[in-house]
Amino acid sequence: MRTVEWDGGAVRMIDQRKLPWKLEFVRLETVEAVAESIQNMTVRGAPAIGAAAGFGLALAARKSQTNDIDALIEDLLQSADRLKAARPTAVNLAWAVDKLMRIAASGEFNNPDDLRDALLAAARQIADDDVAINSRMARRGAALVKDGATILHHCNTGALATVDYGTALGVVRAAFEAGKRIHVLLDETRPRLQGSRLSAWEMEQLGVSYDIIPDTAAGYFMASGEVDIILVGADRVAANGDFANKIGTYQLAIMAREHSIPFYTVAPTSTIDLELPSGDHIPIEQRDPAEVTTPYGNRIVPAHFKARNPAFDVTPHRYLCGIVTENGIARPPFVESLRLAVAGRAL
Repeated sequence: MRTVEWDGGAVRMIDQRKLPWKLEFVRLETVEAVAESIQNMTVRGAPAIGAAAGFGLALAARKSQTNDIDALIEDLLQSADRLKAARPTAVNLAWAVDKLMRIAASGEFNNPDDLRDALLAAARQIADDDVAINSRMARRGAALVKDGATILHHCNTGALATVDYGTALGVVRAAFEAGKRIHVLLDETRPRLQGSRLSAWEMEQLGVSYDIIPDTAAGYFMASGEVDIILVGADRVAANGDFANKIGTYQLAIMAREHSIPFYTVAPTSTIDLELPSGDHIPIEQRDPAEVTTPYGNRIVPAHFKARNPAFDVTPHRYLCGIVTENGIARPPFVESLRLAVAGRAL
């Protein structure tokens, strides 16, 4: 079961807003619907967003009525801008859209239908590659997890955050499938509760032992000696190893350093943005304050109370023991190791 896939002229995806209560799929037939699904978090997680955007652009090409190649490319440019604006922090989204737009702009196609077929094939390849990359990355990361370990995890980075298998929770899955006895502490991850809703649901499906904990309890469990390793995902990694991840990650990194707990992020090379010298340049999405004051339609404070809702924070690379990629574990100095990883060199 894939989080997002092509379905006979439409994009089919799990509606992650309904989990864990219902497993439902939506079928999207316009590029605008795909962009909205990314924005409203029907689909979420950097790799899954990238795959959805790729399929969205392929869908836009098929929905365009023109038989002129230049007019089709112009339509695609507009659709690309709409998709990339849906969520600005996750680099996989722009990476996937730009990859397809390079095909459109290559000059190799004179027939619009040939270009449409090429774009759909490329989108499918992005999805297939994501599954293979995640599986390879998970096996590399599983070597970091000792038998009997308790792992602290933030947000959701499993199969739901990717096309399948997962990044940081993919490492958990690989360790579990290798027979290691593990336990996972899942931060709730407020305000949208991806940890308590989605990660716990995934652990249930896999049969992995877990406990949901309040975000504010992470320090307690670290100080109590109950955390052996911390694994998180990433939505964008800068060239120096600074990375953006779900809000709350930065404070985990600081506490991990205080308690000498190994702290790793797990991210495919498609998440690494070598064009950004540091995390200071990563755009941070500011989401609707209603997610804080009225989570899932449940008002918890008076309507006039003000709130702010940054979706991500940036963790400086100095707190990282390493970055797990499909090509191995990048370690300091990250400026060198990340370039090797992106170039496909084994680490």
